[in-house]
Amino acid sequence: MPKYRLLTLDELTELEKEFVEYLVLNGITAEDWVKIKENDKEDAQRLIELFSDVVFEGILRKVNYLEYRAENFVHAFQCLQDKLVLVAMESEDEEANVNFLDSAFIQEATVNPPDKLIVRTTSKPYSKVRELELFNMIQAGCTISDGGLFKALCLKL
Repeated sequence: MPKYRLLTLDELTELEKEFVEYLVLNGITAEDWVKIKENDKEDAQRLIELFSDVVFEGILRKVNYLEYRAENFVHAFQCLQDKLVLVAMESEDEEANVNFLDSAFIQEATVNPPDKLIVRTTSKPYSKVRELELFNMIQAGCTISDGGLFKALCLKL
């Protein structure tokens, strides 16, 4: 069972060169791989699971920022080694005309926030291994970002 998830067939196809290199590093030739796929489907599946974990682990170790956007709020996270730092912008007024799904609105709100928008921050240590927690956040709708929104919101604190 993979730590994260199996790569899809499209993802594996996209990473074919890297998968071949992974097999070679593990002493498996192209000829061996064909035999494994034909004769030992469980072993082939296990190799794909391990490769999937290697790929996700490599990506997640490099993640420094995540974002989650909803119509009435936006959360920007800085993913430090030992904790997550959250900066959130949200409306105090449920009736307010806000749309954090619109990038133009977010850009304008970080420069000239409308009335009744608040910015708050908090932090928390990871409750799981860092990379697994980030993976779960991405699965729940967060996207990897460059940190621009996080930094812009920090200036509003």
